[in-house]
This record gives sequence, C-alpha cells and structure tokens, in this order.
Amino acid sequence: MEHKLATAEKKVLVDLVKTVQKRSLEGEKGGWKEFLNVYDKKIGSSLSDPSRRTNDVLVAFLTTFKKKEDLQLFARVLQCDSNRNLIEKFKEENPDKETPEQRLVRMTIAHREYPIDYTFPSYAEDWFVSEMGKKKSKVMKSTRMLAVDCEMVECEDGSEALVRVGAVDRDLNVVLDKYVKPDKLVVNYKTEITGVTAEDLEKATLTVADIQKKLRRFLSKGTILVGHSLNKDLSVLKIDHARVIDTSMVFKYDGAPTVRRPSLNNLCKSVLGHEVRKEGATHNCVHDAAAAMKLVLAVVEKGVDTTIAQSEEMMEAEKERLKGETAKLLLHKIPNIVPSQDLQGVITGDFTVEVKPPKKEGGFYTAVITFNSPEEANQAFDKVDGDLAKDRVGLPQKLVVFKLSSGLGASLYVRKMVEDGEENSTKRRSDTEENNVSSKRQKREDVSEETREEANVNRRILESLCEYHVKEIEELKRKLEAKEVEVQAQDTIIAKLKKKLKKQSKAQP
Repeated sequence: MEHKLATAEKKVLVDLVKTVQKRSLEGEKGGWKEFLNVYDKKIGSSLSDPSRRTNDVLVAFLTTFKKKEDLQLFARVLQCDSNRNLIEKFKEENPDKETPEQRLVRMTIAHREYPIDYTFPSYAEDWFVSEMGKKKSKVMKSTRMLAVDCEMVECEDGSEALVRVGAVDRDLNVVLDKYVKPDKLVVNYKTEITGVTAEDLEKATLTVADIQKKLRRFLSKGTILVGHSLNKDLSVLKIDHARVIDTSMVFKYDGAPTVRRPSLNNLCKSVLGHEVRKEGATHNCVHDAAAAMKLVLAVVEKGVDTTIAQSEEMMEAEKERLKGETAKLLLHKIPNIVPSQDLQGVITGDFTVEVKPPKKEGGFYTAVITFNSPEEANQAFDKVDGDLAKDRVGLPQKLVVFKLSSGLGASLYVRKMVEDGEENSTKRRSDTEENNVSSKRQKREDVSEETREEANVNRRILESLCEYHVKEIEELKRKLEAKEVEVQAQDTIIAKLKKKLKKQSKAQP
C-alpha cells in the first residue's frame, strides 16, 4: 500500500485525505489536523486544505494508517481512480465509440464529490462488490441500465435501515418492488417521507442479502446502475458497483451554486415537464427510480443538455428554500462530552434545537438551531464569540471555545446553512471570463492574508483553553490555601489541647 500511495497522483491522495476526514478516521498519529500539528510545527493545522499540501505530506499522513479496514478503504478509493482511468483510456482509444450512456458514467465519476460519496466500506463481509471480469472492454461497451431507489428508516443507533427497494429497467418495466425487514430497532419510520408504516413491514421477510442476490443477475453483465443520489441507496443495499449514473451529479443548473445539487423533482419539472410528486406527497421508490431512468433516457435518446436553465417558478421556490435555510445555524464537531443543554450558552436568542447523533459511537454530534427569521439567525451568528473562517465548501463558520457547566473547556463550530448573499444567487448567471480571471487574481492576493488568519486559529484556541485552565488552577490554589489555613487552625487547636492535657496529667498525684 505504501508504494501505491507514494506513486499515486496528487488528486487521488487529496481524495483519500478528504475521505478520511469525512469518516472521522484516525491513524497512529490521530486525525488529519492532529497529524499536521505534530508534522508541521510552523503552520500546523491552520493550513488544513489537503489540496494545498505537498504529496510528501499527504503520503506521510496516509501511511500512519495500519488497520486492515482502513487499508481496504484506501484500496477502494484507489480502485475508484483506476476505474476512472479505465474510462478515460477507453475514451482515448475509442474517441468515436463512446456511447451516450458511457459519457454519463464518465461525467458521474468525474464529479468532484464522487470519490467521497462512492467510497464504501465494502471490505465488510456483508457487502457485495461487482467485478468487471476479464472482458473489461465488452463490459465498458454495455448499454444495459437499471434504475434503483430505496426507502430508509431511522434506527435506535442513529443509522438508517433499508425497508423498501424499487427497480426499473431501461423500458421502465418494474423488475423489483419489495419490502425489506430491518435488522435493527426502528425509532422513526419517517412515514410522511417514505410512505412506509410499521404495518407494511409486519409481513416482510426479505433481508438486505436477499435483495443483493436479486440484483446480482443484473450487475454481472456490466449493467449501469442509475439513480438520484444513488450512493445513499447503494450504501443501505451494501452494494459497491463501478458503473453508475447519478443524475444529481450529471445534471446542473446554469448559474447555480456548485455546492447545490438539483433535486429529483426539480429536474423532472425542467427536463420532463412534470413533477415526480406533488408537494407534501410521500415518496414512492418505484416512481423515483423510473423518474431517474427517464432523465437519463432524455439525454441518451433525445440529446437533452445536462446543463439546464431554471424556470421562474424554480427560482422562486429556491429563494423560499434558501430563506428557510438562512433562518438556521449548524453546530458541528460537537464533542460527545458536551451535554446538549450546554449548547444554549453558545448561541443567544429565541430558537429551537434539533440534535443529531454522531455517525459512529463516541464521535462528534451536530445540532441544527432554528430561529424565527433569517435576521435573527444572522444577528445570533454575529454575536457568536469565535474566529470567523469558511468550511470546505465555502460556508461561513466560527470556531467557538467555551466553558461547560462542569467547568471543563470545549470547542465546536457554528456554521451558516448558506453562503452569504446566496439567497440572491438564483438570479445570477455565470461570470464572464474576464471576471473569473480577476477573481482568481484577487484570490491569489488574498492567500497570504487568509493563511495568516488561519495561522492564528490554533493559537487562539490554546490561549482560550489556557485561560480556562489558569482560572481553574487559581481556583484550586485558592481552595488549597483555604484548606491550609483550616489545617493550621486545627493544628493550633490540637497543640493547645495537648498542652492542656499534659498540664492536667502533671497536676494529678
């Protein structure tokens, strides 16, 4: 593995580090930021963007992982890169033979978030990993397609469980529509979204393994799996398949923020001219699978452009959605030792708190803070005492160091749900090339200032934490001094009593 990492391209190494960050994995020297603080004493984790680090630093970090499951995960990411290279090689060798289906597979794999979203823990025994086999060129030419969609419920440990799966073929024939028996205790059926009730599952007998067997016969011949945010469906199905078309990655709105993926319903309105479901209606996995297939067929058979314009209705709907998002703040990277009631001391104002459990036991948890209006949320964010920065997708956030009710110090991030001014972005279109060049030039000029600001983060954290600890030490010293005074007083009393007893003993005949 060390040789593969040392010879890998920087883009692959960056994808690996981002995958590690997303899964909160730690090597022998901790997580990514902990490693940087030890490896790079001068800058430390203030420059934590892996794309701005050298290959040597990235490789040095990745080689600190020794666990079998971590190395298997790395192997899957490298396999993703291999698949991507295979597709690019096929395109170069057959420039006139790339099918429309293959182009959409390539567009999905080329998406910047594909390596993160489609890297699964498929080393686990209960996962099914499809293989291309020896006849890769034949597999690459296959135009077979199968659209899949799943309904999931929330379990007691915070994970999601598969409860219904639907699949349609290229001719929109339903080839699978089954309920699945969850293997964990369900705490939320999310019926208003999934349409699934406890009664629906009373007679369910199929397991995830049974569904895998039913799908294997399709996947063994190079079939392309189609879906919208398909990675979520494959995750609960526990299937790792190399050839996929994800409509949330293939389609994009002209002029829309790149961090926002279009919804299935909006895509259907833009491309197909109708909705998948009316507002407020529950999901139907068969209908959603068919909708994703229709979107792909519109590109493959009718030549529909994957970059589409938003209608006035969609822009207004997006504006309303953003208005709702701007009335919220996200608290994340909250240590599990922080009681949820202590969050009230971090944010001021009138709000409600929705706590979301950590993805893994003992990990960080998050909380969504909802205010009555965007103005109240902005005011609360401005009042937060913390260092202003941006997260990996450019959203404003502050690092907050605070004191718990127990007296210990802790830290977390307070982040806005949308980028500043994004509520007006639906009315903007792409900048001209001149503006893009100017923007890039300005960004380069701002790098040194940004780096200096980032470099102060750790120092401020340490200063704040030290301040808490100094106060704690001073309080302990005060208590100790009081105890010493009390002990001295007790010693004086004891000495007097001893002296008195001694006199009395001498006075006795």
